[in-house]
Amino acid sequence: MKDTIQVRKGEELDTAKLERFIRENVEGVPEKKMNVEQFSSGASNLTYELTIGSWQGVLRRPPHGPVAPKAHDMKREYTVLRELHPVFPIAPKPFIYSDDDSIVGSPFFIMERREGIVLDTAFPKGMEPTEEIGRRISETMVDTLVRLHDVDYKSTALADMTNPEGFMERQVHGWIKRYERAETDEIPEIESLKTWMKANIPASQKATVIHYDYKLNNAMFSEDFSEMVGLFDWEMTTVGDPLADLGAAMSYWLQADDPDVLKYALGKPPVTVLPGFMTREEFVQGYAEKSGRDVSHFHFYFTFALFKLAVICQQIYARWKKGQTQDERFAELNYFVQQLIERAVKETEKSR
Repeated sequence: MKDTIQVRKGEELDTAKLERFIRENVEGVPEKKMNVEQFSSGASNLTYELTIGSWQGVLRRPPHGPVAPKAHDMKREYTVLRELHPVFPIAPKPFIYSDDDSIVGSPFFIMERREGIVLDTAFPKGMEPTEEIGRRISETMVDTLVRLHDVDYKSTALADMTNPEGFMERQVHGWIKRYERAETDEIPEIESLKTWMKANIPASQKATVIHYDYKLNNAMFSEDFSEMVGLFDWEMTTVGDPLADLGAAMSYWLQADDPDVLKYALGKPPVTVLPGFMTREEFVQGYAEKSGRDVSHFHFYFTFALFKLAVICQQIYARWKKGQTQDERFAELNYFVQQLIERAVKETEKSR
């Protein structure tokens, strides 16, 4: 199943400058003409497939237009990959970073291209999903998250790049500020949600590396789904409370009995709604058993994760509304933001 498309209008690269930069800075590139395509998934950073003969790479750069403070930091994501790839090989190997805006219009980095199956709303054509495959994928997702949280971050530069002390307090207050900066539509429920989150922050668990965007369509699997061969989008990776990572993962993990308004908000629902895939409760319990961590306060982390996802969508919608992106996929994201916030408020009511 092809995972790239022709480059979208307005998101083209200066291929001549880029090809010259690659030849000057990356080893083993054949004397062939470069072909550029764009990865169709993703709504944040722009990601391109670069092919020069037998050589392939993936370029990541920020979206066009102004971006939220501290967001889309290409140098940071490059450094995270450079540090994690040797100890967690599912993370792709980065090749090079550049802050020369004259090449593609922004800072960017290039990393290796991985081959495998990425699932989102459907299985590859000709592949029949079964309950056994759904279970196998679910268990691999749980196992890989546990493995990531077992990485010794103190042996990497992440120890100097991050500050796990007071992580959840900063997260709650920081994401509330992000929402307020990007706010467009008035959503009455938002004030009570902000108040509840500030008042209910649990004591953080022992800090670990957290991916913080851990979801099925950021994972790449082998042909038989027996292993994960790639994990992508490390932009938000940091060191902090591992349950925040689990909460974020579950905010993306839809299940069959979720409301249709959420399952179909972005088009077709993800494959996790199919028979065989774990429910969120099964996923969380599987994580608890394999990691040995206490998940009794998971309710807070899931509520916060729904809000955080709403903020991410709100930031993208705000860019679209201001004309900073013409991608029509984002035109109705404000409705999804409202649904996520309403869902988060309902979660807070369950704890009262």
